[in-house]
Amino acid sequence: MDLPYYNPQHESTGDYDVAIIGCGVSGANIARRLSAYTLRIGVLEKAADVSFGTSKANSGIVHGGFHHHKQYLKTRLEVQGNRMFDKLQQELKFPFKRCGIIVAALHDDELKAVEYLYMQGVENQVIGIELCSRDRILELEPKLSPDVVGGLYAPGGGIIEPYRFVFALVESALKNGVHLYTNYKVTEAQYIAEPTAGNRSLWTIQAADGRKIRARYVVNAAGLFADEVSRIFGGETFSITPRKGEYFLLDKQTKARPERVVFPVPTAVSKGMLVIPTVEGTVLVGPTAEDVNDKEDCATTTERLEQILQAGKTMIPALNQHDVITNFAGLRPCLGEDFYIEASKKAPALVQVAGIQSPGLTASPAIGEYVKDILKAMGLTLTEKPLWDPLVEERPRARDLAPFELDQLITKDPAWGNLICRCEQVSEAEIIQALRLGHHTLDGIKYFTRAQMGRCQGGFCTYKIIQLIMQETGLSWKEITKHGGASPVLEAALS
Repeated sequence: MDLPYYNPQHESTGDYDVAIIGCGVSGANIARRLSAYTLRIGVLEKAADVSFGTSKANSGIVHGGFHHHKQYLKTRLEVQGNRMFDKLQQELKFPFKRCGIIVAALHDDELKAVEYLYMQGVENQVIGIELCSRDRILELEPKLSPDVVGGLYAPGGGIIEPYRFVFALVESALKNGVHLYTNYKVTEAQYIAEPTAGNRSLWTIQAADGRKIRARYVVNAAGLFADEVSRIFGGETFSITPRKGEYFLLDKQTKARPERVVFPVPTAVSKGMLVIPTVEGTVLVGPTAEDVNDKEDCATTTERLEQILQAGKTMIPALNQHDVITNFAGLRPCLGEDFYIEASKKAPALVQVAGIQSPGLTASPAIGEYVKDILKAMGLTLTEKPLWDPLVEERPRARDLAPFELDQLITKDPAWGNLICRCEQVSEAEIIQALRLGHHTLDGIKYFTRAQMGRCQGGFCTYKIIQLIMQETGLSWKEITKHGGASPVLEAALS
């Protein structure tokens, strides 16, 4: 069953001013930014829900702006994007905290590299960046190894829940008239350059299931698959290399949780293995950096996970394998040293937004602005929407409420008093809310509510969530999936 996300009312014509292919953090920011103008915007996402690609396994860091030289577009967008998050959080209510970032030097020979990062940060106009002595870095983060000899501190760095950020962006965009099509895997595209109704040329974009829409302009924000989408549209030929990053996730009760994001001194190919206090209280350790051939390869290995733990312990000795509650891997879309964001020189009315790896999440609000300006330069008329509303509703969560506040909600709706996920204290009311917003997979509900993210990793609540999915959507147990497509949760017993 193909269920609509946020129940958008698609008009029968399927004609748009702009079609955005891909609804990760880049596509979502672009859609939300364009929703402020009197435009018809369609977003085409091949997965069953938004943020299910690269964005779902992001480290959740708002970077400080000192890792790369300002000659790179990604650096300029990173610095600009970083400064946009406070306003975005006020408008969209996603979990975000400016906890600061530390780069810890464990050997004297690393101090020169730290000084270089500091000077680069100063040149990039990073606010408040500080070169730290051993005493100062330990004052900022007492859980660091006693071997630390100095480091760098960027107070403007922060942590964010990436999927909640994407969900909030999409909710805002849809509230302001954007249409979202899920399970829309683009397979064909044809450009009709003849005058049409309204005297406009249009792209016709077809999905694998035969659905079609038309658009004057197209934005290719397809992440790992941006190279394939470019070929479909007759655009530039390039190759996206998936770079796998494996992580450990530690329980909220771990004694190793730092107060700030801890980086090692970076290498030529990676920012290294990090220790990240997530915004919701757990701890991430990782990622590795390994180029792979398969764009669906999210497998983890014992060898890599041991490497993660040992690297993390060199910076935070208190890290303990017994605190690990799960491990996972994500894939970053690598394409050269910089982002590739520009109007296509080969395909008409196409904007390429490719190679958006780290610091892509941090840069993403600025990417929305940048792509808006490219479209304007290409001829798209931008007329501000007088009734554009940047705010989304702030929804209560049982775990955040005082007892009397929760009692008041239970009085109105008893579902608030039924805890479905005890690890994360997620109520039945919150699960139902996620379902009514269109999150109909186990992963979609997990990312929206945090149910299944606790110590037991869904061991006790998954069955109850499945029951609620069936109750609210009418899906049979056979149709319930983990993340859409060929990922059934339950199978009939063999006789």
